Amino acid sequence: MSHHTASIAGIPAITLPSGRLLLDGELVEPCNPARTIDAIDPTTGTRIMSFPACGREDVERAVQSAHRCFESKAWQGMRPLDRGRLLENLALLVERHRDDLAALESLDSGKLLAVTSAIDLQFTIDGLRYFAGWASKINGEYVTHNPLVPENAVYRAYTQRRPIGVTGGITPWNFPIGQAIQKIAPAIAFGCTVVLKPSEESSLTALRLGELIAEAGFPAGAVNIVTGYGADAGTALVEHPLVRKIAFTGSTATGQSILAASAATMKRVTLELGGKSPTIILADADLDRAIPGAAAAIFSNSGQICTAGSRLLVEDAVYDRVMDGVAQIASALRLGSPFDQATQIGPLISMRQRERVSSLVDAGVAEGAQIVAGGTAGEGAGWHYRPTVLANVTPDMTVMREEIFGPVVCATRITDRAQIVPLANDTPFGLAASIWTRNLDHAHLLAERIEAGTVWLNTHNVLDLAMPFGGSKLSGLGREFGSEAVHAFTEPKAVCMRLEGADDFG
Repeated sequence: MSHHTASIAGIPAITLPSGRLLLDGELVEPCNPARTIDAIDPTTGTRIMSFPACGREDVERAVQSAHRCFESKAWQGMRPLDRGRLLENLALLVERHRDDLAALESLDSGKLLAVTSAIDLQFTIDGLRYFAGWASKINGEYVTHNPLVPENAVYRAYTQRRPIGVTGGITPWNFPIGQAIQKIAPAIAFGCTVVLKPSEESSLTALRLGELIAEAGFPAGAVNIVTGYGADAGTALVEHPLVRKIAFTGSTATGQSILAASAATMKRVTLELGGKSPTIILADADLDRAIPGAAAAIFSNSGQICTAGSRLLVEDAVYDRVMDGVAQIASALRLGSPFDQATQIGPLISMRQRERVSSLVDAGVAEGAQIVAGGTAGEGAGWHYRPTVLANVTPDMTVMREEIFGPVVCATRITDRAQIVPLANDTPFGLAASIWTRNLDHAHLLAERIEAGTVWLNTHNVLDLAMPFGGSKLSGLGREFGSEAVHAFTEPKAVCMRLEGADDFG
C-alpha cells in the first residue's frame, strides 16, 4: 500500500492515508477519481492532500456491499464473540498506530496533539474494546403469555433482539476518529453492517481507519467508508432504501433534514445534535474549581464541542469574581500550532467557521453584550479565534439562542435563585449542563429540573462509554453509549408458540 507523509517541525513524519475508499473489503478508487476534496490544515491554511468526493455511484456500491454482507450466511451465523474479536483486532491495530493517528488527527482538525493522543485515541481504543465486550451480552426475555381467548392450551413466548440491518454512520469534524468508532463499534457488536460517511472537513483519519479495518480481517462489506460532501454522498446514504438506520452526529439543521428524509423509508435514526449548555455556578461553589472548570467547559477544543458550557449563569454574590477569573484565563490562553507543547488552544476547523463565530460575536455586541475578553481573530496564518467572554447577555440575544460552536461564553448574572431553572431551560436545546455547588441537596434538586440529557455536578464535559449520551428537544433523538446502544442498533422480535400435547403428560 502506498502512503505519503507530511512533515511538521519537531515531530516525526505523519503517515497520510492512501486516499482510497474501503468498499467490499478492498481499498479501491472512487467511480470518478477526478472529483476530489482538498484536506486543509486549519493551523496554516495550506493543503495537506486530496481525497475522493464520492457521489451516488460510490454510495450505491458501499450500501450494496454492506447489504450483501448482512444477508450472508457467514455474517448471520457469526458468533457474537467473533464479532467482538474483530473489534479487538482493530483496537490492537489502532493502539499500534496510536501516535501516528493522533498526529494525523491534529494535522487535519487543528486539535492539540496532547488532546488527540490522550483523549481522542484513548476514547477510540476504549470504544472498540467496550463494544467488543457487549457483542456477546445481548439477551432476550421469556414472556408469560396470557392469550386473549382462554383455551385449554399451553403457550410459550419469548423476545429476541435482532440487528436492524445496514447502518449509515455520518460523523462530524470535531471528533473525527472517535465519532467514527462511536458509529462503527456498536453496529458491528450488535450484528449490523456499516457505511460510514465522515465529514468533508476532516476525513483523513477515517480513511486511515479504513486501511486498518481492511488489515484487521473484517468480512468483506461489514464496514465500508466513503468520503464526500453531505449534499452528495450524505444525501445518497440517507435516501437509500437498503439503509435501515442512520446514526448521525452534527448540526441540528442537518439532523432535521435527515429525520425528514428518513420518513420515506421509515429508517430508524439516532441523532446527536447541537447544544447550548448552561454552566451554573451557585454562590456556595468552590470557586477555585468552578472558575477554571467553567473556562475549560467552553474553551476546550476551541469551543467546538456539542456539550460546551456556552451559557454561564452565575449567582450575583460571586458573579464579579467568576467573570474576572474566567476572563483572565481566556486572555492568558496561548494560541498556536497543535504540535507545539506550549499551545493551549488550537484553531477553528475552517475559515468559514471562524467567520461564523466572528459574526455571531459582532451580533451579540450590537444587541448589547459587552466583550470582557477576546472578541477578535488570532494573528498570523490559520483560523484561530481568541477565547471570548461576553457579559450582560440576556436570554433574547442571538448569542444566547444560537449554537456558536467556538470559544465564546455568554454570561448572565443571577439575582434570584428562582431564575436559575427557567433561564437554564430557556433554550431550544437540551444536551448537557453543569452545576457547581458545595451543597449536594441543591445540586441534585437542580439536576432533577434541568432539561438536559447529561447533567454534571462540579465538573463538565466528562464522558463515560458506560453512560447513555444524547439530548432532548433540538439536541436530538435517541442515546448512544452504555446499554442504550443495544436499543439503538437492534429491534425486539416477539416469538409465540402454541405447544401441542400438554394433555399427554397429565
